[in-house]
Amino acid sequence: MEGKSTPILLAVAGTLLVGQTLTDLAPAGPWASESFSRGVFGLAGFVCLYLSWFSLTFGKLGVAPTVNLWKSPQTSWLNVVIFGLGCLVATRLIVLFDTDNMFPVPSGLILSLIGTLAIMNGLYVWAITKGPLLEEE
Repeated sequence: MEGKSTPILLAVAGTLLVGQTLTDLAPAGPWASESFSRGVFGLAGFVCLYLSWFSLTFGKLGVAPTVNLWKSPQTSWLNVVIFGLGCLVATRLIVLFDTDNMFPVPSGLILSLIGTLAIMNGLYVWAITKGPLLEEE
């Protein structure tokens, strides 16, 4: 199944699933709650988007961006940390300025989780490539 079209299909599916969370179009499901169904679809969409990004970035399907997959971890760790900080800033902006309740309530929680995980990953890569955990040969 892993071909050139896989990341594109995952990105399209993820975009549609995340996009539907901004609408009221969701079945009640077995739990009798439309908002819960939207949340489940949104989380599935985020998983698809992450798998698409991973496949495009590392050339294979997977979930753990281990350091041995990185082309230049000594320099790209900073991009990961900046992305994480951007997610935290976006979380704050959503909390402060979403007066029309356009975003679902747990949006800030999910964005802050993504941002925190990205920051931790970037700082770990820095620590083992340039920082205190660097092993000299």
